[in-house]
Amino acid sequence: MNYNFIGNLIRAGGDAKTVKGNDSGFLTSIMYLKPFKTLGFNLCANAEIANCYLPCLNTAGRGVMNSVQNGRLRKTEWFIKDRAGFMEQLKKDLTRFSNYCDKREIYPAIRLNGTSDIRFENITIENKTLMEHFPNIQFYDYTKIANRRNVPDNYHLTFSYSEANPIYQKQVNIALEKKMNIAVVFRNQENMPKKFLGLKVINGDKNDLRFLDPKNSIVGLYAKGKAKKDYSGFVIDNPIAA
Repeated sequence: MNYNFIGNLIRAGGDAKTVKGNDSGFLTSIMYLKPFKTLGFNLCANAEIANCYLPCLNTAGRGVMNSVQNGRLRKTEWFIKDRAGFMEQLKKDLTRFSNYCDKREIYPAIRLNGTSDIRFENITIENKTLMEHFPNIQFYDYTKIANRRNVPDNYHLTFSYSEANPIYQKQVNIALEKKMNIAVVFRNQENMPKKFLGLKVINGDKNDLRFLDPKNSIVGLYAKGKAKKDYSGFVIDNPIAA
């Protein structure tokens, strides 16, 4: 079934990957901001040491369009310059999205960090996080910050792997110790191993519903957008199945 929800800050139905999960009973809405360093702010902590800021999915799909980039920049400027107003609008969008899903008898899911890595569990509005305001919504994101704390039960985080910098290995080790699911970008589907880092590799490109993945797994993804030409160590070639 096709869905199309458009809010001021979030959208569902316009993303080629998230729509793959529509038949699972969930509808995912995503918010896209400008990643990495914008207006003097870094919205993607660890992006530099993980070397993912150049092959970022910000440029994949519709992200190559100037109109899309301008829209993401406007939202990012709003987040930086008027955090309270931005969060109030986001809360309104989530209320509308929740109601939209209820009417269609489908479960709402949301990725707040489509192309950013903001610790939304630390941002409150009316003394509550968005996860507390919307316990019926399943929040989920990819992150390169393994030591995030106070993460609510309805906020699922998948750690993002990279071999680009030895400094980043500390984050990888933390993720392994915490038994987080780890997303690994492989060069293509053909070189995706059955095991990596001693853990079973599942195909993360079948859908985007990371909160349904088996625990303690490697989420295998293949390179897209500028990542296809990345050889920094963020995209994995010739993986050792260990």
